[in-house]
Amino acid sequence: MSIHVIKMPDIGEGIAEVELVAWRVQVGERVVEDQILADVMTDKATVEIPSPVTGSVVALGCEPGQVLAVGGELIRLEVEQTEHAGAALTAVPETPVMPMPVAALTTATPAAKLPVPVRGTGSVQAMRQAGNAPTASPAVRRRAHQLGVALQDVPASGVDGRITHEDLDAYVTHGARGSGPPAVTLDDGRFTERHGEEAIPVIGLRRKIAQKMQESKRRIPHFTYVEECDVTEIEALRAHLNARWGGERGRLTLLPLLMRAMVLALRAYPQCNARFDDDAGVVTRYSAVHIGIATQTAAGLMVPVVHHAEARDLWSSAAEITRLADAARAGSAVRAELSGSTITITSLGALGGLVSTPVINHPEVAIVGVNRIIERPVIRDNVVVARKIMNLSSSFDHRVVDGLDAAEFVQSLRAYLESPATLFVD
Repeated sequence: MSIHVIKMPDIGEGIAEVELVAWRVQVGERVVEDQILADVMTDKATVEIPSPVTGSVVALGCEPGQVLAVGGELIRLEVEQTEHAGAALTAVPETPVMPMPVAALTTATPAAKLPVPVRGTGSVQAMRQAGNAPTASPAVRRRAHQLGVALQDVPASGVDGRITHEDLDAYVTHGARGSGPPAVTLDDGRFTERHGEEAIPVIGLRRKIAQKMQESKRRIPHFTYVEECDVTEIEALRAHLNARWGGERGRLTLLPLLMRAMVLALRAYPQCNARFDDDAGVVTRYSAVHIGIATQTAAGLMVPVVHHAEARDLWSSAAEITRLADAARAGSAVRAELSGSTITITSLGALGGLVSTPVINHPEVAIVGVNRIIERPVIRDNVVVARKIMNLSSSFDHRVVDGLDAAEFVQSLRAYLESPATLFVD
């Protein structure tokens, strides 16, 4: 028998460290070759780390949420053979190994619940009978009043005969013992005070999102521009295309049409299709349009990328959006699918509200936000008609995109969306 140390492997692309998101095994568990040991996160994607050997877990190298350098000790296994030892697997002589503490996997013995001393219950009741008012905090008195409970009927367990919240709970739940009034029955607890707390570690994707948002707001002076857009015609076109081709090619949402409008508008405003390396002081403008699609997942917000949107038709864009969104929500999106965007679209769909102030996906310089479509009365040719109106809420890096250019870019988007035929002839 020997102890093998499995080190954090180099997963490529110049990554020097990762964050441990979750363990898939526990100390004492037997694992087989290729079984997943842990999930780690790079700056873009979650990666599964498999075991190169069969053995039993002796010790875990760190806790979820901790950062581990490439080459750092990940886990120790006790194995019978060592022929698989390699760069990421090191054999050491069999010696007593002290298990590494892993707080997230250790179950602490709960502290013994000490009895609360009851001081002079009999004398307290006697004092009440003598006409003295029951002792309780204002919060307890207020809650008792809301519940319709007379405090003089509640047995006290607090110091010097003080009535506590626990005493009130016991009285409400079980009723007075003996000859007191009947128990109070709560309806649905809507007016019951709550005192619980829950501490949630910010780790994994949630921490990456927090760091990304903080970095973006810290570095980028955001300039937000909002314009309303009449999408009646383009929605009618979308309905027609879905009726004609939806069964064969898949149904279209508004996003592929908006992507096409962005591709065309960015020809005249390349400063919006760029990335800014503010450390080097260099803005890189791109001919290719790689559009990030902000996607909500169970783990948090991710931004998969539709690469080369300029080379895709509507249905190709729609299929790629669906594929990437499914991969992101399933946690199977790879790094290449989550990186390289040059501009981003964000949409809350039916919850899009009227106006938003989207945060730029650093180091990009622009993001286009799609708000909810609502039907409103509009005057057209001196006649009041119902039209479908949607706001575009877009943010720009004011260091490299002037306000005039930002406004003209959004107006160009609006023009394409309000005259959808130009999407195919321009």
